[in-house]
Amino acid sequence: MNWYLEVLRKYTVFTGRSRRKEYWYYFLINFLIITALLIIDDMLGTLDPEAGMGLLSGLYALAVLLPGLAVAVRRLHDTGRTGWWVLIALIPIVGPIILIFFLIQESVDGANQYGPNPKAANKDDVV
Repeated sequence: MNWYLEVLRKYTVFTGRSRRKEYWYYFLINFLIITALLIIDDMLGTLDPEAGMGLLSGLYALAVLLPGLAVAVRRLHDTGRTGWWVLIALIPIVGPIILIFFLIQESVDGANQYGPNPKAANKDDVV
């Protein structure tokens, strides 16, 4: 849960680097919250099956859009890529697959043009 809260604290920070652990824990908790909100939306009758969203899940998705984008950009920085690569997800079918491939790659060892390696700073919780 700390990784999720850390991303929310840095919701407009598009500089620096983020570890895989930070990105994927944020992604997992986001997925669980969205799933729970979709179930609640369905029970309340506010779920729109065509849109695949309801009132609560839509508001939540809008609220975490900027933090999610920021952590994805920082994750790309950690792999040595510019944050603009996040736009590749707009290409149908192939784009999201390429972006996921970039997001699961190992960090660049040592410092790069985006800052020091965050994994080196946290040797005590390396996975």
